[in-house]
Amino acid sequence: MIINPRKMLIILEHKFCSIYKIKGVMKNNSWKLWFAISIVFIILSVAIAVATELWVILSLGVGFLFGFVIQKGDLCGSSAMSEVLLFKDRSKLYGLWIAIISSMVGFAVLEMLGIVQLAPKKMIWLSSIVGGLVFGVGTVLGGGCISGCMYKGATGNLNSIVAMLTIPIGISFVDFGPLKPFNEFLLSFVVNDSNGKPLTLYSITGIPYWILVIIFLVLTVLITFFLRQKSKDKKVKQKDKFTLLSILTKSWKPWQAGILIGVIGVLAWLSSLPVGRNYPLGVTHGVNYAYQLIIDKNVDIVYKKPIEQAKTQPQINQTIQADTVSKQATASAVKEMPKTGSKKITLWLVLLVLGFVFGAFVSGKMSGQAKLLPKPPGQVLISGIGGFLIGAGAGLGTGCVIGNIISGWAMMSIGMFIFGIATLIGNWITTYFYLIGFQNNNK
Repeated sequence: MIINPRKMLIILEHKFCSIYKIKGVMKNNSWKLWFAISIVFIILSVAIAVATELWVILSLGVGFLFGFVIQKGDLCGSSAMSEVLLFKDRSKLYGLWIAIISSMVGFAVLEMLGIVQLAPKKMIWLSSIVGGLVFGVGTVLGGGCISGCMYKGATGNLNSIVAMLTIPIGISFVDFGPLKPFNEFLLSFVVNDSNGKPLTLYSITGIPYWILVIIFLVLTVLITFFLRQKSKDKKVKQKDKFTLLSILTKSWKPWQAGILIGVIGVLAWLSSLPVGRNYPLGVTHGVNYAYQLIIDKNVDIVYKKPIEQAKTQPQINQTIQADTVSKQATASAVKEMPKTGSKKITLWLVLLVLGFVFGAFVSGKMSGQAKLLPKPPGQVLISGIGGFLIGAGAGLGTGCVIGNIISGWAMMSIGMFIFGIATLIGNWITTYFYLIGFQNNNK
């Protein structure tokens, strides 16, 4: 049997990972410094946002927490899917599901309190199928989903760094380039519910969202308990001491990271409301927007809610002061008008991505993992191609694992269910043929 060399490297990294993390901690004496930097960064983000009322700055802190947690749990969507075939390991896939359930609970609370309105994505079924398949293929070739490449690249994985350079190119091909007409064609295939709203599980069943959340939560708890009882290990396991050192410097279980990702999703939604954005976590367009800020000058940066123009009341007699204020307001409005043909850039998403990368880097430094990892030239080239496919697939599918699967499934969008299934199929097919190989033909 011939095994693909890339698979062998993945197996070695997988087996070596836990040992490396533990030894890395032993040699790492700077975790206190990085912990202090983390606290200062988050406090400054909040303080500056409050002092200036530029609430968009809050996304830096949210992104930092997100990157930190996802790196600690090593919770890459691509790995969660492919490792089921490679290692018969479902722990990361379970962690991904816990992130969805945790997000569901948080979103249900926000909706019941009247703080947010659920914003499920439309059922653009053909976009979800095509985009999901391309995205799934790309995640295997590129070595991760978008968030996976981000946190791996932040800690020095050369393949992920190269993939991150080509991901925004793939997205741009869809949003602004040669694939835009094809994307618009796919987007024309839309199915809504009877009220013309996005098709969701709760709109199909007629069961309120919060009740469905409770059902999913209870089923998850019961199934988890049943499976753990069934496979209960008789071996005595040594438990690690619960200390600040162990929390910050050792790896977390995927389900632990999943719970916190749901909490961070709630924080993300709350922090984005003041800037006029009604959606929780998502990184696809943040990556593309950061790229557009670098390559294009004709952009319109959106960092706050549009100012509602005051209703004019006709009066015969107007004072000079009122006339002056009116002229100033008009001049300000003209000044803030979008440039002709400009690209709309949501700054909240850009800062979220920047905070994410920094948070993942700090997490890696605390664990002694932030280190440049050279890769064979052939792998680097494949990763670049995979990155482009990741970006193109995310562009066609309107999102990635974070925005479409974690946030999208949490809001029970049927279109996002389709995207997730298509991504899984694309990932597994590529994992089998590219990483595992034609085993039956090479015995």
